[in-house]
Amino acid sequence: MQTGILFVGIVCQAVGAFFVERQVYYAKSLWFGIFMAIAASVHMYRTLDRGLDCGADASKIIFRGYLFRYAFLVFVLAVAMVTEVMNPLVVFMGYMSLKVAAFLQPFTHKLCNGFFHETDPVPAPLPEEGASGGEQASREVSEESL
Repeated sequence: MQTGILFVGIVCQAVGAFFVERQVYYAKSLWFGIFMAIAASVHMYRTLDRGLDCGADASKIIFRGYLFRYAFLVFVLAVAMVTEVMNPLVVFMGYMSLKVAAFLQPFTHKLCNGFFHETDPVPAPLPEEGASGGEQASREVSEESL
């Protein structure tokens, strides 16, 4: 995910080099948004990991993490608007690279696997599922469809 975010940041920086007059202002705002997106992706991972271990309270923990990320984004954008140190629209564009990277994730995953000469593991049934359990479930489904 972080690879995709950095890729989107490099593309946005390259495109901005041709169209933006205030290069340093644009670059500072863009890369601040990119680093916020990387931090948000790490926070999202940790929140989901923690939340899915909690059982019944998982939705509360995940929702709190979601609110924290977007409250922090609103706070940073408000500070950027008031102080005019960075362009809030470019910061937001950098942060939204998180969304673009999610769509690019299958491509970046294959690219990283090829670069590091890795392969994905082949899915296998868990030991307790066994062959008889799978056959029984498929028989039940076929009987229900008749």
